Amino acid sequence: MPVEPLDIEGAFVVRPTQHRDARGVFMEWFTEGAFTGQTGHPLRLAQANCSVSAAGVVRGIHFADVPPGQAKYVFCPSGAVLDVVVDIRVGSPTFGRWRSVLLDDVDRCAVYLAEGLGHAFMSLAEGSTVVYLCSEGYSPGREHGIDPRDADLAITWPTQDRDGNPLEPLLSEKDTAAPTLAQARDQGLLPTAEQVARHVGALRVG
Repeated sequence: MPVEPLDIEGAFVVRPTQHRDARGVFMEWFTEGAFTGQTGHPLRLAQANCSVSAAGVVRGIHFADVPPGQAKYVFCPSGAVLDVVVDIRVGSPTFGRWRSVLLDDVDRCAVYLAEGLGHAFMSLAEGSTVVYLCSEGYSPGREHGIDPRDADLAITWPTQDRDGNPLEPLLSEKDTAAPTLAQARDQGLLPTAEQVARHVGALRVG
């Protein structure tokens, strides 16, 4: 199972091998060996989420307090989304950098983002389904958001769906009201690179 690190530490893309025949397709979209080989620790599974989104829906940018944070392993079994990882770790050499990966039902890639990173996606097809494995359960008191339209982040959100039709972004009220990255930093909401390094380091085996 090929694994490709992104240039944001703690994030990578998994490109599963798809086995096709007359019946359809089979693949392994997660294997502990490939995951542990990349991260140095097993994935602690505390919660599994599933969302179904209309075309144009933007979810995020979401993150959780560290510790314990919330690592996510994200997969799109149906439809298509542009998945975005944002480095929100204060003091990180890539602070404020974002990277996007197309997750769809064609290539069937998966994305992992470690604790301390921000996550968002935009649906590029009607009824896009996203499932993600989470290292920690949802806890409202430690969950936060950043405005995905933050001009300083300048995330390039698609303007067309995967069929070439115009897209209108649709955000929840909560995500619309979220602070910018700079505001979240000034409010003390963001994790520091040091906090994340200590937490992730404690997860490593051997």
